[in-house]
Amino acid sequence: MQQAQTGRWAVAAMFATNGFVMGAWAPQIPLLLTRHDITTSMLGLLILGLGLGAVAAMLFAGRLIQTYGSRSIARAFGLATAPALPLVVLAPNLPLLALAMALMGALIGCMDVAMNANAVEVERRLGRAIMSSSHGFWSLGGFVGGIAGSYVIAKFGAESQALTVAALALITVLLAGPKLLADAPHPTETKPEPHALFPRDASLWILGFMALFCMVPEGAVLDWAAIYLNRELGADLFRSGLGFAGFAATMALMRFAGDRLRNRFGAVKTLQISGLISAAGLLGAGFAPNDITAIACFTFAGLGVANMVPILFSAAGNHPGMAAGAAISTVTMVGYAGILIAPSSIGFIGDHIGFRATYAALAVVLLIVTALAPRVKAADGLKPL
Repeated sequence: MQQAQTGRWAVAAMFATNGFVMGAWAPQIPLLLTRHDITTSMLGLLILGLGLGAVAAMLFAGRLIQTYGSRSIARAFGLATAPALPLVVLAPNLPLLALAMALMGALIGCMDVAMNANAVEVERRLGRAIMSSSHGFWSLGGFVGGIAGSYVIAKFGAESQALTVAALALITVLLAGPKLLADAPHPTETKPEPHALFPRDASLWILGFMALFCMVPEGAVLDWAAIYLNRELGADLFRSGLGFAGFAATMALMRFAGDRLRNRFGAVKTLQISGLISAAGLLGAGFAPNDITAIACFTFAGLGVANMVPILFSAAGNHPGMAAGAAISTVTMVGYAGILIAPSSIGFIGDHIGFRATYAALAVVLLIVTALAPRVKAADGLKPL
């Protein structure tokens, strides 16, 4: 049990490191415009390439985990992720920048799948949920990376920030990696099908699309809440940013409370309650009479959205007849496609029917996830090993 407890904090450190690198990357993005003399449209394509690199790598991560185990893959890709940001920042020209960004996305994507698979292993050993708080550590790492990264860029420059982030990430992975739990043998798992990247299990794909249905509303708040508050509700510049800020704050806080709720009420009921809260929040934001009400509703929605994806990842990792890595790689691949789909599709829909109707429609999407909540009952079968 002591080993499992140690592994629990080691995997939390990996989540925090992954989030830290992503948070530190955010303030670097605008600097690429002047450094490479590119347009915002070109920058959008480069960011899309980063996302596609992550999603494509997730296809292969599951097979690597099945072969080598989640601990080895998390350590390997954690070490490889550490220098990824300097490669992007120091890229001398546009072709190498595009290649470096796609590579960074692929490395972070593989590390993401491996650390989620290892978190499932910790849950199996402890016999209780730890996935939501693990994602909470990712959010915390992202917050620290964004705030501290912005400060270091302002004081010492982009190159110094990237190298510092790489050094801190490398040290953390070197310290935490050896303490990750090794995968225990699970006799019910099937062998990977030769040359098959896509599992044929329809129920697993349903979990994937449930994750996508949760991530699209999250992306819709991230990318478009400020514009909605400003354009349609007349919020000023400061209040326009409070919609996502409130949403992100409650989401991070609730992730640290999510495991306790899930251990008490079970994955199915927790997902059902979370789905109803998030749907009510987005519906309220869509019909809000003013910007203050909408901000409050977005903040309320964050309470529900917080634990939906972690529960789905736990359900995938305990999917009957499949190795955790293979199942999680499929669900994360489909789910993270929602982050790629959300920015452009939500903007297009919002321009044509307005963001009020868009957020109301996304509430219905979350109600679909709520109705499908019994699909995550595999996550409730945790018993200490």
